Amino acid sequence: MTVTEPAVGRMSRREVVQALSGLMLGMFVSILASTIVSNALPRIIADLNGSQSVYTWIVTAELLAMTATVPLWGKLADLYNKKLLIQISLLLFVAGSLIAGFTPDVGVLIVSRVVQGIGAGGMTALATIVLAAIIPPREMGRYAGMFGAVFGVATIAGPLIGGVMVDTSWLGWRWCFFIGVPFSIAAIALLQKTLHLPSVPRKGVRIDWLGAFLITAGVSTLLIWSTLAGQHFAWASAETAAFVAGGVVLLALAVWVESRAAEPIIPLGIFRNRTVSLTIVASVLVGVAMFGGTVFLSQYFQVALGKSPTVAGLMSLPMIFGLLASSIVAGALITKFGKWKIYLVAGAVIMTAGMLLLSTISATTSVLALSLHMAVLGIGVGMLMQNLVLAAQNDVPAAELGAATSTLTFFRSMGGAIGVSALGAVLASKVTSLSAEKFGPATGGSSEVPDLSTLPPSVQAVVADIYGTATSELFLIGAPIAFLAIIAVLFIREKPLSDLSGDERRAQEALQPQEGRRPTDVRGEGGSAQPSRPTRPETQSWR
Repeated sequence: MTVTEPAVGRMSRREVVQALSGLMLGMFVSILASTIVSNALPRIIADLNGSQSVYTWIVTAELLAMTATVPLWGKLADLYNKKLLIQISLLLFVAGSLIAGFTPDVGVLIVSRVVQGIGAGGMTALATIVLAAIIPPREMGRYAGMFGAVFGVATIAGPLIGGVMVDTSWLGWRWCFFIGVPFSIAAIALLQKTLHLPSVPRKGVRIDWLGAFLITAGVSTLLIWSTLAGQHFAWASAETAAFVAGGVVLLALAVWVESRAAEPIIPLGIFRNRTVSLTIVASVLVGVAMFGGTVFLSQYFQVALGKSPTVAGLMSLPMIFGLLASSIVAGALITKFGKWKIYLVAGAVIMTAGMLLLSTISATTSVLALSLHMAVLGIGVGMLMQNLVLAAQNDVPAAELGAATSTLTFFRSMGGAIGVSALGAVLASKVTSLSAEKFGPATGGSSEVPDLSTLPPSVQAVVADIYGTATSELFLIGAPIAFLAIIAVLFIREKPLSDLSGDERRAQEALQPQEGRRPTDVRGEGGSAQPSRPTRPETQSWR
């Protein structure tokens, strides 16, 4: 048997950090773009005369595009140069940011968010795949902590920078989109210089475009339904039946096509892996609960509590600090002791507690109480989300790392998109009904996001109460969804973490059929021979 995969050497910690520097900057750009706009959205919607449904769509459009394209990016990563693909995704992100910055209306803004989402889908999928390729699962906690730090800094800086820009008259909300452009260009240049991966050309392999289309169409149909239902038509209606039936039929066709494709976008065989299946279920539930609830917190800060965009950015710090601290600490402890399941269970429990605490908020909740509730939620999410990926990557063959990672990311993003769409529709419906109740059907039936500065004080108080009540209901709905994640992670079996990187495991697995032959000459990218690492069954590769 001829081995076509290149042998790889273990990178030093310095080489890994250098290789990851461009990736971290790219992730910083993606996260910054999503968080910097959070505090600007109420002002953007008010300036462009948008409604509560449009508010939801501006968030959902990016999530939908990211969700639908993640599996395709994952498949492309198995076929083509990963570094080039990441650079292309960043170029798409630049294009979307420029379109958003110059948008004349909400329609163009939504289109720009789709382009941004496609680029973000590439960064989200490819960054995790590259991490798994060059870092062993046993060492992943340390570097995941570094990515957690980047995530925390970007998430902290985003709302603050966005708030300052919105409150600065000579800048304005359009600069919330423009500011990501130079960072993206810098990330492209840095990736070109620092990220060096072995090339694994595969000839004669085609992408299953039909499967990709059916997956995208099916998911999009269900997400559009969850966004429109309850606002434009009743949940129990003919329109609902048409959307749901159409989405289910498209997804059923996608499963049929994928089961017969030589190179499926989502290999159905990975669902036979218990750990992968359970982490996917948990990721969907986390996405629904987390994104569905927290994406509307900035609106709650500004409309229900009457805070400025800058202050609203500061108010998000407790959740971000909680997430940052727990992800770094949990990652370091996993690397030190090799145990990871306890952090999944604890994270799911703490996240559920945070959702329950946030379900008690109102327009009169104190800043101290709100901060404590948000910190609890952040701690839970920080312990849970990244370690779900680690558990899945550790339990699949190296040849399936890309598929497993992109599939997990796909379902997590889909959960987030479903959460934002469905809970956004619930929020819009609740705001409309409460407005009609408080102001009367003649004047209160609109779901347009109000500009509090234009309202008299007596009306401001009523509007604040409406949005406080509606937002707390979102977390009340999200809490039992988060609880289901506890059940999912409890059934995951803990497997010792491998000491081999994805590329090392791939090379070892390629040699295993050759009558137990072990690699004797492992060469690095420069062609120099390096000492071979002893091969051993993966279930014993732990220390």
